[in-house]
Parts: sequence; C-alpha cells; structure tokens
Amino acid sequence: MASVVEYKGPRVGYRCGYCDSPAGKVSSGMWAHSMTVQDYQALIDRGWRRSGKYVYKPVMNQTCCPQYTIRCQPLHFQPSKSHKKVLKKMFKFLSKGEFSKGNNEEEPMDSQMDDAAVEDFVLKSKLDIQSDRRPLSEDYNEVIESEVKEKEENLEAKEIQQFNQSHAAKESLGSGEPSRTVKGVPSTPKPGKGADLSKPPCRKAKDIRKERKRQKLILKSQTDKLEDFQTEREPQLLPSGKSKLNQPKSIEDFIFDTLPEDAAHQLKVRVVRSSPPSSQFKATFQESYQVYKRYQMVIHKDPPDKPTVSQFTRFLCSSPLEAETPPNGPDCGYGSFHQQYWLDGKIIAVGVIDVLPYCVSSVYLYYDPDYSFLSLGVYSALREIAFTRQLHEKTSQLSYYYMGFYIHSCPKMKYKGQYRPSDLLCPETYVWVPIEQCLPALENSKYCRFNQDTKAVDEERVNELDRLRVLYKRTIMPYNIYKKRQKGPSDEAIVQQYADLVGQTCSERMLLFRS
Repeated sequence: MASVVEYKGPRVGYRCGYCDSPAGKVSSGMWAHSMTVQDYQALIDRGWRRSGKYVYKPVMNQTCCPQYTIRCQPLHFQPSKSHKKVLKKMFKFLSKGEFSKGNNEEEPMDSQMDDAAVEDFVLKSKLDIQSDRRPLSEDYNEVIESEVKEKEENLEAKEIQQFNQSHAAKESLGSGEPSRTVKGVPSTPKPGKGADLSKPPCRKAKDIRKERKRQKLILKSQTDKLEDFQTEREPQLLPSGKSKLNQPKSIEDFIFDTLPEDAAHQLKVRVVRSSPPSSQFKATFQESYQVYKRYQMVIHKDPPDKPTVSQFTRFLCSSPLEAETPPNGPDCGYGSFHQQYWLDGKIIAVGVIDVLPYCVSSVYLYYDPDYSFLSLGVYSALREIAFTRQLHEKTSQLSYYYMGFYIHSCPKMKYKGQYRPSDLLCPETYVWVPIEQCLPALENSKYCRFNQDTKAVDEERVNELDRLRVLYKRTIMPYNIYKKRQKGPSDEAIVQQYADLVGQTCSERMLLFRS
C-alpha cells in the first residue's frame, strides 16, 4: 500500500478567513487519492493539514496569517481553572439539569468554508470567556489559606488598635483635657509628660508589612513540618508520599465523575469510523448531517442551500487515509473517525478526528447551536485530550494531541495556546519548540523561526531527486527513469518544489502522480 498524491503547486492571493484579507493567503496543496497514516503523520510534522482529501501547507513567510502547527502533550496536561469550569458546568447540567444561557459568547471558528477554493477548514471553536466564580471547596490547601488569612486579620486588628491608642495618646494633654483653640487666637498646648512607655510605639507601614510577611513564613514552615511528620508517621495512609487532597484532580476525574442515579441527562460519546464508513456511521449519517447543516446556518450564517449533503461529505466525511488495525495499535485502529456526542439519545455535537501512529489529530467540530451554552468547543477538546490518554494506555507511542494551527496574529485563534504544555513547529527546521519560548518572538513578528540553533537545517531536505518515486502511465518508477520517458517541457522545478515540501522520507515512500 502506497500513498498516491497529485501536487497542485502554490496558490497565491486568495481570501483569508482569519484576517478577512481579500488576497493575502498563500499556500501549496496537493490532492491525495490515497494516503497511509504513516505518511500523513510525517506530513503534519512538516506543517501540512488536510481538508477532506485536499492536503495543504501554508507558505509561512508569505501568507498574511502564518499558521503554526501546534500539538498538546496530553500525558502532562492539567486542566486550567477555565477548563475545570467548563467540565463542572457540564456535570451540573447532566446531574441536575441546571444551566444558564445568559452571557454565553459564541465560540469563534478557525475559518470560514470556501468550497470553490478547497480551503483549509481547520480545527474548532474553543474559547470560553464567561464569568469565573470560584466554587467552595474543603481542599486542605484552602484550609491553610483560611488560617493564614485569619492570622493576618488578627494581626491587622491588633495594629489598628495600637494605632488608635497611640493616636489618642498624642492628642491628649498631660492633664487629660482635650486641646482647644479659640477662633483667631492659637492656643499653646501645655507640655506633656512624654511618651507613654506602657503603650507600644507607633510603627511605620513598612515595618508592619515586614512583620506580616514574617508571620506568614512562620505559619508556612509549621505547615510543611506537619505534612512531613504525617508522611513519616502514616505511610499506610499516604502511599504516594503526599496527601490525596493535595493532588490536583485529573481531567478524567472531572469527565468520568459518577452521576447520581436520578441524573437529569445522560451523555454518551461514541467513536465511529467515517472512512471507509462503518455501519454505525451510515445509520447516523442523516442525523449527523442535520446537526452540521444547522450549525453552518446559525453559527456561520450560511444560506440554506450551501451546506448540502455532497459538501458535507466532501468536507468532513471523505478522507484519503487508509484504515489500519494492526494488533499492537489502538482498539479503534488508525484512520478517520467521527466522535459523536449523544445527549439523551440524540446527537448534539460531532468532533472529526484522525487517529495516527503518534497522535490524535483534530480536524473540525460542529454542534447543535441550542447547546452552545455548554461550551462544546472547549468540552470536546478536553474529551479528545482524555481520548488520546486512553489510546496511549494500549499504544504507548500515541501520546500527542494535534490542535491544527496556532495563529498568534489572530486574537480568536490564540486560545489554543492555553492547552499546556504545548509545542509549536519551527517552520524552517521542523523541530518542536515549547510555546513559551515562541511567544516573545511572535509578539515582534508574525513569521518566526523558532529553532535558536542558527546552524540547524531541515534534516529531511531533498538534495537530489533520483530516488523520488513517480506514478506515470500506471507504472511506478524513480524520477531519473521518468525524466527519460517524459515528453514535453521539463517539470523538474515543480517536482523539486514538491520534494522540498514533503521531505526526503515521504518523497521516497509516496507516489507522485504525473500525467
């Protein structure tokens, strides 16, 4: 089995769905007649993405909005405060049926669809900017914080009392009578007896702050010693060496928290193969399409005649990826899938994903607009991260979650950087760099080389084309043989361009179709 691709070359000056530039977008593309998951994994690690069977790569130093491939590390992922808020909101809705539709911002999408251009229809809406209210908790850390706060309040009350006493002492005279002034005639106060040694001296604000900080450090030290003492004395209760209350809840703790028996709603997530379509996919096709159609009309303001069945199929159901189910692979196998979210027996959202040798790659999300109050963009991303962790248990090398493209110059696309830890792909040397190291450079320039090693080069660059494989007149041959049989003007320049973009490994594995 070999990948067969037809390189279309660069496409310059078309509309950008991110900044609305009418002619600022530049990308190279190819039509994938078929593709192995190994080849597609190698391609996305060089900045390629797919939309249906069309595979494209932005020309990073020319396009108006450089799109950097971003991947999250699910094995080290910890949900942020805003992520937890979304997960708790879903649990509250499922268990009690409680929700609030007020103040819910529409989640922005990565791009608008353009069928004529077969544009890059990447990832999903994942932005939740609702008000943040911290829930009550009996977490051990919060108990310590409350004790510190109580000590501070007591200290402040004492300081206020001391200040008032000192202030009263200054205002009083030796005889104990209040000082008076007659209008127009300043009175001279009687000499006092000096400082009252029985009362504490007045302190500066700086000294007060120092004392407060000292008290907090003392309290923290005592708390740490108590924890160490408990760890040594009670190993049978604390097998991990730390109090369970001190360990942050994992993403699974939130997602798979047990619902009460009388839960208001039931949510089930099913993974069905979309290409080739499984029986479950076929049985739910129409219902899934209707959710997509309504999503496009309400969220993207598409006219009713635009989101057709053929457009839906071409965009989100067709895939060049060949299905594989190796014995040492994940239970679902490799290839393209729809992750369906069923609420009380009906589909409310669908995440389109590819399962590849080293990652789960998110392609798109569409959902029923009636349920946008559940922040389904964020929720689905968290579910896909948890799904990647689940697949990793069976297939150890599958350990990344690819979120499509990160566009620093587009405010609605920067949210992907909130899923930490994550890395960005260097557009010149194709090495992964932690996003924290990339952000300062992106603040100064839209296009950046992230690799700090100035001598580093693309290790997969093609120096000579002879080993590149070509499919010509139904015959597979190396490029040097194809050149001899080729009729008409030489196409070496376009073939070299293709080889530079896909790299040495893919150029030797994939078949470049030439007519």
